[in-house]
Amino acid sequence: SLLQRPDPGALSAAQLEQLRKFKIQTRIANEKYLRTHKEAEWLISGFFREIFLKRPDNILEFAADYFTDPRLPSKIHMQLIKDKKVA
Repeated sequence: SLLQRPDPGALSAAQLEQLRKFKIQTRIANEKYLRTHKEAEWLISGFFREIFLKRPDNILEFAADYFTDPRLPSKIHMQLIKDKKVA
């Protein structure tokens, strides 16, 4: 039966362990990047804040408008300045 045959596409125990370590290393690297690039944090949190406040029907269109807004860089810059003053 199919259940008794090994799956040729399945990962071995060693490959699963290697994948698990890779995922952990990737999460750590991502966290370090976000901690050293506050602008990314403000970009993401600002986007989600606007979504929750405005609740647009078309999120893809909203995202396109949000991330192409020519005022966005200055908004992020001002937030970074405020953040430094608080710290």
